[in-house]
Amino acid sequence: MNFVEQRPGEPQQVGYTKERVLVTGGAGFIGSHLCERLLAEGAEVLCVDNYYTGRRDNIRALLDDPSFEVLRHDVTFPLYTEVDRIYNLACPASPVHYQFDPVQTTKTSVLGAVNMLGLAKRLKVPILQASTSEVYGDPAVHPQQEGYWGNVNPIGIRSCYDEGKRCAETLFFDYHRQHRVDIKVVRIFNTYGPHMHPEDGRVVSNFIVQALTGQPITLYGDGTQTRSFCYVDDLVDGLMRMMGSASQTTGPVNLGNPDEFTMRELADMVRELVGSAVPIVHRPLPADDPRQRKPDIATARETLGWTPKVKLREGLGRTIAYFDALLSDAPRGAEMVALSA
Repeated sequence: MNFVEQRPGEPQQVGYTKERVLVTGGAGFIGSHLCERLLAEGAEVLCVDNYYTGRRDNIRALLDDPSFEVLRHDVTFPLYTEVDRIYNLACPASPVHYQFDPVQTTKTSVLGAVNMLGLAKRLKVPILQASTSEVYGDPAVHPQQEGYWGNVNPIGIRSCYDEGKRCAETLFFDYHRQHRVDIKVVRIFNTYGPHMHPEDGRVVSNFIVQALTGQPITLYGDGTQTRSFCYVDDLVDGLMRMMGSASQTTGPVNLGNPDEFTMRELADMVRELVGSAVPIVHRPLPADDPRQRKPDIATARETLGWTPKVKLREGLGRTIAYFDALLSDAPRGAEMVALSA
């Protein structure tokens, strides 16, 4: 991979030669967008997914590209292949999916990290770990900086994901110190956009599907808890900039949009953009659900020259259009309505 010289603060310009890039979780929400972007930049892409939450529809448009290869594989088992770079995105990321089989979720984070790090060590190639803002738990520091160690319940219902990702980070840095593996660790904050799973239980997809199908919008708690939402194109740009950064840039680096919204503000914006007057119903706040979540992205700005560009209203408009088209497909739409009821 060749990187063009740039001045600080300028956008990273990446010129790919025909490198072979492995993306685990490549049929998932973020992974599918990353695969598409890598192909556009001239890479050969090996997409690995076990389709637990990833969907073939997400990568259908890429299947005829001769530079794109798909392998059905579970990262909890070793993978033997030859690649030049590795993006490790494999893991269910929404509470509905990662709590369904919490033991497997932990295995995916921990054993998946061991197997991908082992591959990177053998091949002597750089590897990027998609970690998460959930490593901060229900934060006592706001906004969250990378130096904050977090406030995580180690035995709660979210622990399979939170602690699994924390352990994966530990493994990445131990492989770096002990085996000199070239690692990159990013902590991804709430991300949204096309290819989100319509039944993933995340707030953006929940609100949009409910509004489009005329169902009441479910608001957990009093609606004053906050999140910061990053559009997927911005997030993918950050991932690629991180992979292209200097070898000494290991992270962790926060990637997210620092614009903060309450859940009630998000619900009202979705209803406005959909043009729906569906009511809002309140439900109890789930256990260990963070009250605040906002990234401090000073490190990403200074190190990667990265700042998200897509505002929430614009990104929601694109995402609503995606779900509207998806729901217009009669058989699939009927199934989604039933599942979200």
